[in-house]
Amino acid sequence: MDTQVRKLDYDNIDPEIMKEAGDIIRAGGLVAFPTETVYGLGGDALNPRSSMKIYAAKGRPSDNPLIVHIEERADLYKIAAKVPEKAEKMMDAFWPGPLTLIFPKTDRVPSETTGGLDTVAVRMPSDGIAAAFIRAAGGFIAAPSANVSGRPSTTTAAHVIEDLSGRIEMILDGGQAVIGLESTIVDMSVESPVILRPGAITKDMMEAVIGPVEIDKAIIAPNSGVKPKAPGMKYRHYAPRADLTIVEGPSDKVVETMNRMAAEAESEGKKVGIIATDETAPRYPHGLVMSLGARSNEEEIAQHLFEVLRKFDDTDVDCIFSESFEDAAIGAAIMNRLLKAAGHKVVRV
Repeated sequence: MDTQVRKLDYDNIDPEIMKEAGDIIRAGGLVAFPTETVYGLGGDALNPRSSMKIYAAKGRPSDNPLIVHIEERADLYKIAAKVPEKAEKMMDAFWPGPLTLIFPKTDRVPSETTGGLDTVAVRMPSDGIAAAFIRAAGGFIAAPSANVSGRPSTTTAAHVIEDLSGRIEMILDGGQAVIGLESTIVDMSVESPVILRPGAITKDMMEAVIGPVEIDKAIIAPNSGVKPKAPGMKYRHYAPRADLTIVEGPSDKVVETMNRMAAEAESEGKKVGIIATDETAPRYPHGLVMSLGARSNEEEIAQHLFEVLRKFDDTDVDCIFSESFEDAAIGAAIMNRLLKAAGHKVVRV
């Protein structure tokens, strides 16, 4: 398959390109597109064959539910059987934006899109190209991240080309994703809302709007055999090709431990990668050191995480050692992705 790449200008989104992309979706094809979080791999959410094509293109297990992206809030009520008052308040506060909410689904949504579940995950992205694309494609786009399953998510069109060129019909290039981590996912189908995946919309932000919100234990625990209710809950995600270990503890001890581990690995003939921050990068004499940004700027670290993991894939390192991050605010989302990437391999010092 010849994958077309179309570069777009946010200040002047070409309607002809949008029509072309929408026609591909209506014909049952797949289009990768930018959002404010990461790039998505879009298909017709109401067409079971399109959803199966998404799973095939990614090499993704078909019991891993897809998120339905909408452009008009009114469209939610066509696919959600019940929308509680707390969900309405959440949408008032955070939509459009990086927040996915889970509801009981209507019969319009095929089980192929929801991974066989009777619930549907729904998001309204704030990205202008995403909104125009969803509108041109009919209003309901099923879209996981636009990467090969298990690899780091894509934050640029170049990443999408690397993973999916030849597997899908079109890639819409909108430059680098602003946030760089996937949306927060909250289950609103239960009496007390539960965070199933942390993201830029944090627990504190939500509790300021609707009161207490729980956190699913699967976010911080290793994978279980439970059927996933949201993307990223069951399977290993975001993994670089090299073995990744997270080192957790006081900063000085983390640096000391990572330097010792790197030296030991090099003595065994291994090539080492180091994930650090601007503050600590000069303190690592061993290996290939990459900084995620300033520790004081969590948004910068979040934006660069997947990019750095992919950069290591372009090197020949055998193992990677990474600093950990505070489990507060968006730091919880950063650590969630790192833990998944490392298969929960953590050294505590």
